[in-house]
Amino acid sequence: MSFEGKTILVTGANRGIGKALVDEALSRGASRVYAGTRQPISHSDDRVVNLTLDVTDAAQIQAAVKQVDTLDILINNAGVAAYDDLSDNAVLDQMLAVNFYGVRDVIQAFLPKVIEAGGSIVTNVSVNAFAPLALIPAYSISKAAVFNLTQSYRAMLAPQGVKVHAVLTGVVDTDMTAGFEVPKAPPALVAQGIFNGIDNGDDEIFPDPMTEPMAEAWNNGPAKGLEQQYTEIFNQVVAAQQAG
Repeated sequence: MSFEGKTILVTGANRGIGKALVDEALSRGASRVYAGTRQPISHSDDRVVNLTLDVTDAAQIQAAVKQVDTLDILINNAGVAAYDDLSDNAVLDQMLAVNFYGVRDVIQAFLPKVIEAGGSIVTNVSVNAFAPLALIPAYSISKAAVFNLTQSYRAMLAPQGVKVHAVLTGVVDTDMTAGFEVPKAPPALVAQGIFNGIDNGDDEIFPDPMTEPMAEAWNNGPAKGLEQQYTEIFNQVVAAQQAG
């Protein structure tokens, strides 16, 4: 797809991958980029529009919707991570509030605009959806949940012309991974990979050197095949309901 003249919303746009996504959208010719953050950011490009958007705040979400005229691409990037051992429900609740319910609530709020545009929804899921890192199990659980959410939206929204992408990031050099002494991908490289995946129409986007080798195995594997089978069943049931 061409990004020239598109309107794009990025949540969690103040730093890391989110900031890089804003810059990448601009470099690819977006006409307007809405930067969703809890605190306003400054940007030298006047195509960037600040949106006060805490994804756990229903009032802020609704206020943001009113500020967006049209929306071609919604990128759910806001997320949090915390070290835990699953002994504190409050940590798990926080991970789910931001990484799962926050994504669901933002999608639901902006969905009419994306449907009207025949646009795309992109969610930064993380490869932790495939396998948990036991240092951050609550985060991993929330990412597994949001991956399933993304796959569900993909099946439900395809008949309405909306493309839904899941981004399976590896370890990226951001504040969130400051404690991990492992090879990390630069946010700018990851942002490029995400936009390349949208451009290619990939269901799952593997945007960095750590996860890119997983793409072929995933796309040809039994889990992806099962998703496709379930989508066929869903379509058959919906068609039968509409016919009868």
